[in-house]
Amino acid sequence: MMSFLSGKKILLGISGGIAAYKTPFLVRALIKKGAEVRIVMTPAAKDFVTPLTLSTVSNNPVLSSFTATDQDNPLWNDHVALGLWADLFLIAPATANTLSNMAHAVCNNLLLATYLSAKCRVFAAPAMDLDMYAHPAQQKNITTLAAQGVTVLPVGDGPLASGLSGKGRMLEPENIVVALENHLAAQSPLHKKTVLITAGPTYEAIDPVRFIGNYSSGKMGYALAQTALDLGANVILISGPTALEIKSPRLLCVDVQSAAEMFKAVQHHFSTVDIAIAAAAVADFTPRKVVAHKIKKQHIETNWQIELIKTNDILGYMGKHKKNQLVVGFALETENMEANAQDKMTRKNLDAIVLNALTEGNKAFMSDENAITIFHKDGRSVDFASQPKATLAIEIFNQILKNNAP
Repeated sequence: MMSFLSGKKILLGISGGIAAYKTPFLVRALIKKGAEVRIVMTPAAKDFVTPLTLSTVSNNPVLSSFTATDQDNPLWNDHVALGLWADLFLIAPATANTLSNMAHAVCNNLLLATYLSAKCRVFAAPAMDLDMYAHPAQQKNITTLAAQGVTVLPVGDGPLASGLSGKGRMLEPENIVVALENHLAAQSPLHKKTVLITAGPTYEAIDPVRFIGNYSSGKMGYALAQTALDLGANVILISGPTALEIKSPRLLCVDVQSAAEMFKAVQHHFSTVDIAIAAAAVADFTPRKVVAHKIKKQHIETNWQIELIKTNDILGYMGKHKKNQLVVGFALETENMEANAQDKMTRKNLDAIVLNALTEGNKAFMSDENAITIFHKDGRSVDFASQPKATLAIEIFNQILKNNAP
């Protein structure tokens, strides 16, 4: 799963405490999540961790003074530009001195100047001895910073540099990363929403080795599920047979084979979701009888006939039973495409429908790309030229959130 930190610009401010030795591990953890990290440190922080180490792990220059003094003609390190560059500003460790200066707008080093210039959300991870942390003046500083919009993270409880043990340790790097991800998750469009996605084909058994199916790869449905996760949702992915896989603690994947199994799974979960997108290519018909053993060719004297019956209308069920939910369907059409798609949207009481036009130039099935048209129930439509299904998944959710926010 893509992290909420992926693509984010993180400015890490390091002040002069022993916990600074953990910051290379913190930088590595942030980069592993897909973030870009730049670093500004106080002169005192260099006593605990070297700029060379930090520039190596971050792959960016490390700044610690207002000018670049290694130049024949010193250059200004622009703290204003630094503050504007960042999506998040994390100060870790935040010593007692740094927290006090932040609370009172003292500007005596580059880190503090950058803090006072920052427009983004600021996080501080305190690190100090237990009595320093518990001191009323320090707690007042923390309260002041919180009132000013700074997120002051909790401290750890354990052995301290003084030899004492108690509250004051900087949170471990992995816990700081989780705190940042949780913050970003809470800001995401689908935070605390549940999205149901159906994906892939269904296989309708004829006998133990044969089935009626279609060419669906599941790529569109899985791209939609991944996008929903990236937007902060909890996702229920009801998937027919595919070779695809997604992993996330916010994903429940229900594997099914037949249309009947998919219908049963949708019935079970539908009432709990906010948005449902039916991207699966569900078989319209299934054999009335499944033969218990493999049918042998030599036992068939003439042509073999299979009696078919209709499968359950999964999308129709969701449209009929929806309350405050948004339901989006897919329509794969080969003729009278727009009219058929709009008719399906009306008949099944959908909020929107995505038209897959199966043409010579747009194969839809098995491809990594597709061209679609999205129709909304108010009559508006939007065309999207052929592009990767992952990109189309984002466009589909953009349309849903823009026009039908749950």
